[in-house]
Amino acid sequence: MDGFMPMTGFYGFGMFFWWLIFLAIGYLVYQDAEKRGMNGLLWFILVILPMVGFLFLILYLVMREERPATGKRALEILDERYARGEINREEYLRMKKELEGGE
Repeated sequence: MDGFMPMTGFYGFGMFFWWLIFLAIGYLVYQDAEKRGMNGLLWFILVILPMVGFLFLILYLVMREERPATGKRALEILDERYARGEINREEYLRMKKELEGGE
């Protein structure tokens, strides 16, 4: 069969399959970046770019570890610190009162 090209790789259905994978990974990166206070749309676009998307995905995974996740309210963090025993009850109550604005 001269000139026959199977539907694999980046041709035909294989191409559609890879684009679905890139979009799924991009969506997950978008959600994670937004939770961490980073620009989710930018990282989504960079991750789904053909040929360099994998490099940007690796770059994102390295950079995201350096930034703490934002989105937790201060009271939730305070509750966690108290639960771990990092602060005593008096400190907890004083800080909670300050955060709630009832000083």
